[in-house]
Amino acid sequence: MSASSVNRRRILSLWLPRLPVDRIQRFFPARSGVQDEQNIVVIKDNNALVIHSLDDAASRLGLHIGQPLANARAMCPDLKVFDADVVADAKTLSDVADWCDRFTPLVALDPPHGLFLDITGCAHLFGGEAALLQTLVRALGRQGFAVSAAIAGTSVCARTLTRQASGTIVADGGEAEAINRLPVSALGADEAITTGLRRAGLKTIGDVASRAPHEITARFGARFSTLLAHALGQGDAPISPRKPLPDYIVEKRFAEPIATDIMIAMTLSRLADTLIASMEKQGKGARRLEAAFFRTDGVVRAIMVETGRPVTRSAVIDRLFRERLDALADPLDPGFGFDMVRLSASRTEIVVQEQRDLDAHVHDNDELAALIDRIAARIGGKRVVVHLPQDTHMPEHAVLAVSAQHHLAVATHATWPARMESEPPLRPLRLFEKPEPIKVPFATVPDGPPHQFTWRRALHAVVRVEGPERIAMEWWRQDGRQLTRDYFRIEDAEGLRFWIFRDGLYEGEVFDGDGKPASPGWYVHGLFA
Repeated sequence: MSASSVNRRRILSLWLPRLPVDRIQRFFPARSGVQDEQNIVVIKDNNALVIHSLDDAASRLGLHIGQPLANARAMCPDLKVFDADVVADAKTLSDVADWCDRFTPLVALDPPHGLFLDITGCAHLFGGEAALLQTLVRALGRQGFAVSAAIAGTSVCARTLTRQASGTIVADGGEAEAINRLPVSALGADEAITTGLRRAGLKTIGDVASRAPHEITARFGARFSTLLAHALGQGDAPISPRKPLPDYIVEKRFAEPIATDIMIAMTLSRLADTLIASMEKQGKGARRLEAAFFRTDGVVRAIMVETGRPVTRSAVIDRLFRERLDALADPLDPGFGFDMVRLSASRTEIVVQEQRDLDAHVHDNDELAALIDRIAARIGGKRVVVHLPQDTHMPEHAVLAVSAQHHLAVATHATWPARMESEPPLRPLRLFEKPEPIKVPFATVPDGPPHQFTWRRALHAVVRVEGPERIAMEWWRQDGRQLTRDYFRIEDAEGLRFWIFRDGLYEGEVFDGDGKPASPGWYVHGLFA
């Protein structure tokens, strides 16, 4: 085999022709074993119910996809009819794609009921392409799916063969010969194009390929010509994998499935050692890690953790995943056991060497970052935040809450406004997310504070006041809705201290429907300690 053929892609096309009805029958295993029962799934098409999917028993009666339900019932009154659920079918196809990740990380959807697996360079791990194909088909068959699969050098050729010649493995360069005698409908082109080809006497793909490309393009368009060329092995469009390829992947397969917490922890620990060793050779550390657990019944569970700094020690990975697994609301259910565990680093960074022996701040930052990672692994990264100052006059926008894992270094060096010595704080300790309205019966106008106000059904008498502090929206951000605010620091008779403001200026910014000056609104924005 030449070097160029070794580098050629190998695509496995997987087709689940009865996915809608198989999905339903998997929930009723006893029913699916009854030989004399016919099951169909119907969908509305042009205001009529037609067959969307059917099982073998219904197919043997002469029923077919697209047939009206009324005609089907006339042929078989005892039909078991189910409504189509396109969303549930897509979810099932996605679950099958997750399961197929055990063979290759490059899995793409071929909707509505198909998948593409790029098995280039990995078939030998499963005993060759034939063994891989048989393993995949048999495993999905045990899960209750009807399966058709084929392997070729292009995705279009492999997809074409799954519709007509399941189980075919096309040698490199043999795509044209493999599909030569297949009907033109196997290409999956539009029905109008397929009908036009048949009327022109071109019944097989070989008949179409025998004509000059410019003739086909002129009659049926450039898109069909490209589809035909790809089916014949003359170039191919790349598939679009569902997930980006991780930077590093390590995995462990088991002849006997594992189910105990001890074995799972030991497996993750060994995989972490291998992963760290692989990254260490290139001077990298992991920022995002994912552990995938493949159950024997096809269910896949993925657990992800993120870190604030590149991880270069396997002990840290062990601790993070222990925290994550212990905090799961839906515990990891091994079922009949996991037959494969995979650990991948989907985001890595080059490790910057730092002087750690004499710099105490480096040690403090490392311990703080490790603590944040552990808390984030347990309660979620979005719940652990740091605050960054923002250059704005508006109080509710002066602080930005961001992920502590990703912004710890920035927050450490952030500069906050200095507090004046021997002066009370200008801003309250507790600031409301949204200012709460208060009722002010009367106030000293035009710039004075209220004498009393009602907040949350309680009347507060004002005894001390500081202000006003006038804050206006930046002129480049004004949109006509942000008014000038006059803030007051107020203490009531009970000793409670409030930060309130008047939203708008008297006779300047607030008007009623007739254009006459109206009273501005009053709000409490925070509470002092």
